[in-house]
Amino acid sequence: MRRAALATLLGLSLAATTLAAGPVLAAPNNPALADLVTLKNVRHHQNNLQKISDANGGNRAAGLPGNVITVKYLADQLKRAGYSPTVQQFEFDFWQEVSEPSFAQTAPEPKTFVPGTDFQSLQYSGAGDVTAAASPVDPGATGLGSGCEADDFAGFPKGNIALIQRGGCFFSVKSDNAIAAGAAAVVIYQLPDQPGPVAGTLGKPYGVPVVGPTNAVGKALVQQAQNGGVTLKVKTDTFTQKRTAANVIADTERGRADNVVVVGAHNDSVAEGPGINDNGSGTAALLEMAKQIGKLKPKQLHNKVRFAFWGAEEEGLLGSQYYVDNLPEAERNKIALNLNFDMIGSPNFVRFVYDGDNSTGGSTVPPPAGSGAIEKAFHDHFASKKLASDQSPFNGRSDYNAFITVGIPAGGLFTGAEGIKTAEQAKVYGGTAGKAYDPCYHSACDTYGNVDLKGFDQMIDGAAAVTQAFALSTLTVNGNEFVRRHAPARRALPDQIGHYATR
Repeated sequence: MRRAALATLLGLSLAATTLAAGPVLAAPNNPALADLVTLKNVRHHQNNLQKISDANGGNRAAGLPGNVITVKYLADQLKRAGYSPTVQQFEFDFWQEVSEPSFAQTAPEPKTFVPGTDFQSLQYSGAGDVTAAASPVDPGATGLGSGCEADDFAGFPKGNIALIQRGGCFFSVKSDNAIAAGAAAVVIYQLPDQPGPVAGTLGKPYGVPVVGPTNAVGKALVQQAQNGGVTLKVKTDTFTQKRTAANVIADTERGRADNVVVVGAHNDSVAEGPGINDNGSGTAALLEMAKQIGKLKPKQLHNKVRFAFWGAEEEGLLGSQYYVDNLPEAERNKIALNLNFDMIGSPNFVRFVYDGDNSTGGSTVPPPAGSGAIEKAFHDHFASKKLASDQSPFNGRSDYNAFITVGIPAGGLFTGAEGIKTAEQAKVYGGTAGKAYDPCYHSACDTYGNVDLKGFDQMIDGAAAVTQAFALSTLTVNGNEFVRRHAPARRALPDQIGHYATR
């Protein structure tokens, strides 16, 4: 962690009460949060999260013991730091694949498909063992997409397996229409330009098997069905139950209660691994920021900072959505902005900043005014350290989605997940071109060692510096004023939730 004071942003002094938000010069008696939050202490929290995972089934997934203990750890650490944290519990649909699924063609000639390579179950698929004839659903569909309308299933033979191409609408819409038409199982095959099987979520539990094969497998089955018929066997072994997850929320004692900066990271992992980068990196950095921010001077904390550790993000951004949905309108109006830190230690990293002004065109909803200023604050911080930074599409893939859909400006940092590092990025950031930013993304190898320490240190500094800047002033985001917003809009479900596509 660099010990130098934070560089002045845009030539503005700390004394200016109308300071534009961004990293600021810390006077000798004004500590910098980026100096207080050390890599050593953040790594200590990551190590504890690893120990919790190791002792509780190898993960910290929502609805499982490792996450229960993670929530207790966060609450205890915050209490020790002088906070009175709120543990906000909520119910969700826990889903687990109990054993490996199977998918095969049984006639006219036997052919067995490989799980994970040729196909995989969609999240919230029901359990079942179905052998039946397969019927393609509007295989030549363009525009709206195959299976997106009830009319697509006109004449569908009840009890058959529906063969549907991905695209045009949510997987849940396709499945709802198929089940309403009498399908005993649903097969949603991949688009031609997308590699691998469909890694998708249905968003809610279903009572029939739903699997997603590759485009090559799906197209071959459609052709066979059209040229004499094909019989398939689909077997899934899944478990669904109502369980409880929790958000952990703590406010600084000082700062304006009507202009709150919400800083968030999700507290859960996937069931496949301990999640020490995803999102033990954000969780650990946020926890240490919460422990150190009280050392700032009163004049450095004009705005209250709310540290939020969101539950069940991997299950569909559930904790942050629950929080926003259940926050009284008057309290929601007091939130100036949201900062989100989800995966900031990837081993093959890029210093990504969420694209708050939508210059990449990747946003699922127009980012609220002020989000571009948040993006700029992060880029300016890295530029002040002579470090490059890139943009990451603001596509609703993480917990900021709940905030931007109700008009709250948001931003944050990200070092990359399953995306592939380009040759240009490798020249700028080092690492390996042609390799995933995090090769252990959502895997058992996302352990304590799955971090690039140099890049992680830089991202911790950036998170702390910009958090401190907005704790001082939100002028560039909301004019430092209370903002009255309309009642929440209907939730905009993003196209991607973690590694699960929704459509």
